[in-house]
Amino acid sequence: MENKYNLKSPAVKRLMKEAAELREPTEHYHAQPLEDNLFEWHFSVRGPSDSDFDGGVYHGRIVLPPEYPMKPPSIILLTANGRFEVGKKICLSISGHHPETWQPSWSIRTALIAIIGFMPTKGEGAIGSLDYTPEERRALAKKSQDFFCEACACSMRTALLPPSPNRDPRPEDHEAQELAQQISFKADSRQVSESAGATSDPPTLSPAENSSPGARDGSEEPLEDQAEVSSLSPPPSAVRSEGPGRPLSPRQRRAHQARQRRETPPPPPHPDAVRRALAGVRGRRQAGSAALILVLTLVLAVLIFRRIYLAQEYKLDYEL
Repeated sequence: MENKYNLKSPAVKRLMKEAAELREPTEHYHAQPLEDNLFEWHFSVRGPSDSDFDGGVYHGRIVLPPEYPMKPPSIILLTANGRFEVGKKICLSISGHHPETWQPSWSIRTALIAIIGFMPTKGEGAIGSLDYTPEERRALAKKSQDFFCEACACSMRTALLPPSPNRDPRPEDHEAQELAQQISFKADSRQVSESAGATSDPPTLSPAENSSPGARDGSEEPLEDQAEVSSLSPPPSAVRSEGPGRPLSPRQRRAHQARQRRETPPPPPHPDAVRRALAGVRGRRQAGSAALILVLTLVLAVLIFRRIYLAQEYKLDYEL
């Protein structure tokens, strides 16, 4: 795979480093890129204990843009779970739906821990979220063990290490958990504001992304951030603050205001203004026509006087 990519690219360097760090599965998560595509990863996460997802192992895709880590990935669940829709990009502050909240310090490990932490929370009508009953989620957790991904040849029964209550978390897991706590504050406030102020339908995936893992031909190109901007814009209350004591930075505020200006259609012109504009155009045309007639009249008068003058001069010379 290394021969296919520019090893000087920041995205390639970062992804290869993360692939090496996540090579060995843990009891909670595992993620690796596809053999033929460094910018598409498949991951498996274990449902959090003491929740409706306890005992479940869930599989999904992470599609990264060429500008990673400066732009966020898109996250898609492939296993039915009752919390996130299958085959649809989920809406989190760490996903491609909210590039304005993404931080380059976040990583794929951070995204995996954030997904695990978000599973027991309420959907609140966010894009790609579901609110199944606890009984349905527990049934799906048991059924998830039988899932097999044909794209990466991964079985959920062997994807992760067996759970062990005495296993200590890795040091990098502590750091990722701290970052995931920042993500949860931002996404919770944004999800609530979007569920209250949304007026448009959520965007849908292209046919290639809606297809099943077995039907996908693997030729999908990495997503570009600007093509994945959500049509759902938060109300002004969500712009002022995205969490307790975490106001938007000037750079994030400018990016959000620019996106709102692009998404807001210009108001239609007032009929009176249209009539005045048309009257002004007609007036200018009439004035131009009058000026042209005046110029032509003056030219014609000059030619006539010159003709008379020459005739008189010729007659005087003839008499002499």
